[in-house]
Amino acid sequence: MPVKKLSELLPGEHGVVERVTGVGPFRQRLLEMGLTRGVRVDMEKTAPLGDPTEYVVKGCHISLRRSEADMIVLNIDSEGTD
Repeated sequence: MPVKKLSELLPGEHGVVERVTGVGPFRQRLLEMGLTRGVRVDMEKTAPLGDPTEYVVKGCHISLRRSEADMIVLNIDSEGTD
């Protein structure tokens, strides 16, 4: 199954969270925002200069910097639970 980092998605693409890398409080914050294994993430759009990027997770819009989105690994062929 192909995998990509969340930061590599283009507008209109989606994937399912495989894992959240990194350690510490920011990783915990990503998990609290709903970026847990099996959850579908849709890429909405990027800011004019390419950073940050807007995603839809469980019906909520979140914005992440590219460095933050690099911590999230997605499966591309799956559909996910939400």
